[in-house]
Amino acid sequence: MISAKEALERLQEGNKRFVQGVPNDRLLNSQERRSELVNQQNPFAIILGCSDSRVPAEIIFNQGLGDLFVIRVAGNIVAPSHIGSIEFAAEKFGTRLVVVLGHSTCGAVLATLDELERPSEQRSPNLRAIVDYIRPSIAELLETDLRHDKTALVHHAVRANVRASVNHLRHGSRILENLMQNDGLLVVGAEYSLATGKVDFFDE
Repeated sequence: MISAKEALERLQEGNKRFVQGVPNDRLLNSQERRSELVNQQNPFAIILGCSDSRVPAEIIFNQGLGDLFVIRVAGNIVAPSHIGSIEFAAEKFGTRLVVVLGHSTCGAVLATLDELERPSEQRSPNLRAIVDYIRPSIAELLETDLRHDKTALVHHAVRANVRASVNHLRHGSRILENLMQNDGLLVVGAEYSLATGKVDFFDE
């Protein structure tokens, strides 16, 4: 088991390789790696990220098979099944780093902002459920001067949504709380830039 700090450093180094276009040699030996993972896995980080096709965690962090335990859902929201998945990985594999990974111009966040500004009855109940998860974390932003600057509003809304998910994980599970207090578990927030490929860890 590696520490949360070491795991975070590995993600940062991997993202730097991704941005620079440096290949990961481990990715080139997938057959050998598959054989190693048939009967076990030891992911060093848990990633709760958005389903957006442009934000695949293994690629942007330059990692290979068995390195990351990834949960993806639109808007990187936290529902009970996501908490359960994270609890499972943290307990079963001893993974000590959880990253909530949002990204620039997130479609789920944009849809929530649209709903707040122009309520609609046309959304499906399932999509509305995602919007309802995000709504509380960003509604107050529309009461500030940010409402006059759409670019800044979206940027702050993405980060507010990530922070809400981080807070939910930190305080919404007795298992995770216990691991944070007694066994070195760390839950952090991050944002991936679609334009630059860089990941900014901003809520450590």
